[in-house]
Amino acid sequence: MTKEKREAEKILRRNLAHIVAAFGRKDGRKEGTIHNYDKRLSHMLKNGVNLYDPENIKGFLAKSNLKDSTNVLVAAICDVWLTFLKVPWRPPKYSADHEIPFIPTEQELDLLIAACGKKVATFLQILKETGARCGEITKLTWTSIDSQQKVVRITAEKGSLSRILPLSTKAIEMLNNLPRDSERIFVFADDMRSNFYLQRKRIARKLGDPRLLQIHFHTFRHWKGTMEYHKTKDPIYVKEILGHKDLKSTQVYIHISHALFQNTPPEDFHAKVATTPEEITQLLEAGFEYVLQKDSLAYFRKRK
Repeated sequence: MTKEKREAEKILRRNLAHIVAAFGRKDGRKEGTIHNYDKRLSHMLKNGVNLYDPENIKGFLAKSNLKDSTNVLVAAICDVWLTFLKVPWRPPKYSADHEIPFIPTEQELDLLIAACGKKVATFLQILKETGARCGEITKLTWTSIDSQQKVVRITAEKGSLSRILPLSTKAIEMLNNLPRDSERIFVFADDMRSNFYLQRKRIARKLGDPRLLQIHFHTFRHWKGTMEYHKTKDPIYVKEILGHKDLKSTQVYIHISHALFQNTPPEDFHAKVATTPEEITQLLEAGFEYVLQKDSLAYFRKRK
């Protein structure tokens, strides 16, 4: 490496975060995206990758032990970076993994939530109840929560749809027990994730349950989608909850539900249909559970 290149690398190490923020904001990218760019590029720089050299970057990706889906992400970030530098390159092609996601039991999720610290536990509870992406939850402000109506307004990310979703009394109480020392309820997703991983490792070791180590933030979304489809058999309803724009994104939960519950005997329910607010109120007071709405009719059910 020439003296000029060594000097350029030193300057880059000192100023990478500022450079990434500058070109990221110029392109209109969100703060979470900029944060992720900085994290990935900084990691490569610390591992001796010359971020000015496309072939060096390709060599790093080829030797990495990352999943193909992660390499897709890193290659895309490097493409944005080298385009900003006006350095020509031909990015390597990866096909994202299509693994069947791990679906824990509700008991495992609740156990993990109960054993975590107050802020992480609240974060996980909202993930579980809404099925939202972790980035959507970290963007929540206190004004996103309506404690009276017990709902949360989710601002979409990654091309999804924004939506309003219900929260349980338990989730509202957990939120009310958090300090309101800033406009946002939580910190960046990466910071929440690092904190969660530490607590998850401690809990799994204490309980001697390695299955808990397979639970990630996105696992809660997979669990929610799978369970909602299992309950309702309505892919349109699941699509709306998860904020999918395309029904193809929802179909994975249909397949998972069929696989998980293929040997489970069908449950017996009383079914009721409501057409007015008064009828809906009566059914809820009688213990019926809302299932879905079609053609101005609200469907409810209760186990026999």
